[in-house]
Amino acid sequence: MVDVAWTPYCGPAPDPAETLGRWNGDPVLWAVLAAATAAGLVLLRGPAKGRYVAAMAVLAVGFISPLCALSSALFTARTLHHLLLVLAAAPLLALCLPRLRRPRVAAATAVQAVVFWAWHAPALYAQALSHDGIYWLMQISILGSAVWFWATVRSAKGHAAVAALLAAMLLMGLLGALIVFASQPLYAPHFAGALAWSMTPMEDQQAAGLVMWAPAAAAYLLAALWRINGLLKPADEAAA
Repeated sequence: MVDVAWTPYCGPAPDPAETLGRWNGDPVLWAVLAAATAAGLVLLRGPAKGRYVAAMAVLAVGFISPLCALSSALFTARTLHHLLLVLAAAPLLALCLPRLRRPRVAAATAVQAVVFWAWHAPALYAQALSHDGIYWLMQISILGSAVWFWATVRSAKGHAAVAALLAAMLLMGLLGALIVFASQPLYAPHFAGALAWSMTPMEDQQAAGLVMWAPAAAAYLLAALWRINGLLKPADEAAA
């Protein structure tokens, strides 16, 4: 076990030998996820029910599987965890909601970016890995702002949705680039964990930044291209 001074919700940072056995058995979390899943199965109908179950499965992977413990060790794993919330669970949940009558796309895009960037500020990030209440505030605000973003993108007219997706792509890529090219390691809670995984803190940080910069930003680009494809279809085909 790596001896660290941080006490994250997912437990102390595991070493490679014990990671696969580190499932989160928090009974409160299990009860909340089970109750939320049951409620969705009762209240939702049609395709929304399957999307909701898929979203709950993504949340279980993030908070119950060994990924939770691994995110205590590596900033790269924490980044993957956050991207599961933003790019998988959030759009699935947004698809379960009714379309918004007045989608405030610009506001939702700005709020999602501010929330995501703020929680990756080193000082605030360290607080989240030191106090369970702040940790859950981080997770809920990241997920909630992303659900709002995807709900507005789904409800907005094509051009506004494309602009929002491209803005989100640029902002995610910019944050990733800043993390990659930082002159020093920024995320102290992962220093010891990275070393236990035969990585330097800078290597861990750069890998996380690259994940944000390339595949995460590309996910927004793909969504934008999908919406552009709809705009380019003939009017009669798009209406069909």
